Amino acid sequence: MKEGDIMIGTQVARIVESKNPAFTVGAFVVADSGWRTHFISDGKGLHVLPSSWPESLPRSLALGTVGMPGLTAYFGLLEVCKMKPGETVLVNAAAGAVGSVVGQLAKIGGCKVVGCAGSDDKVAYLKKIGFDEAFNYKTVKSLDEALRKASPDGYDCFFDNVGGEFASIAINQMKKYGRIAVCGAISLYNDSVPQKGPYVQVSMILKELRMEGFLVTRWNNRREEGVKALLKWVMEGKVKYHEQVTEGFENMPMAFIGMLKGENLGKAVVKV
Repeated sequence: MKEGDIMIGTQVARIVESKNPAFTVGAFVVADSGWRTHFISDGKGLHVLPSSWPESLPRSLALGTVGMPGLTAYFGLLEVCKMKPGETVLVNAAAGAVGSVVGQLAKIGGCKVVGCAGSDDKVAYLKKIGFDEAFNYKTVKSLDEALRKASPDGYDCFFDNVGGEFASIAINQMKKYGRIAVCGAISLYNDSVPQKGPYVQVSMILKELRMEGFLVTRWNNRREEGVKALLKWVMEGKVKYHEQVTEGFENMPMAFIGMLKGENLGKAVVKV
């Protein structure tokens, strides 16, 4: 992005005026229109909130658990990891918008789930929402030992949001024919100099692992299916959510920087 560009971002927006019969005034839509208070649209790329959306549920969940992060967890687990009942799933950045849903969907799918996060409060939250094992990666003496203790037999699936050193250590504890879904690499985003190794090839060969990077947009044609499933699980109480809400448009930069520093629990949203 260049200076002067509209900062990228997604919002739940209310239609205040319309000349398009597909969008009635007062309806709520999900849009990728960046950081702004108002915008004009031709209707392309707008997703109307499902008619089954209950009044008791915050509409902001369409940005998190029942939105892009939830869909990322849904398709990443089902289509990339191809998790099966009885398997063990590892997820890092587990208290974030994606990771917290990954763990809960894996539990719904009959898996053992191990998660890690960067504070004791986040670890407590993971246990509260049903993770079998959780630890604070910042305070353990050895990440290798912590992973081994959480699942001595290793991991069938690894949903990676972090990359870097964590991924390099975790890959050595994958089971034979394990699957790794590479969703994010937040540990690397701010590096001005690329990190070097260690390298993954030996573990991948000897354990015959499958590692696949993905973007959730691959399944845009199945968006409705994913939203419907996630909404149902939330309404049934099988998927719990937490939102870090910041009030005020002028506080968006602060909220964004805080999210990148790991200050949020669940999805970081700004109420304008």
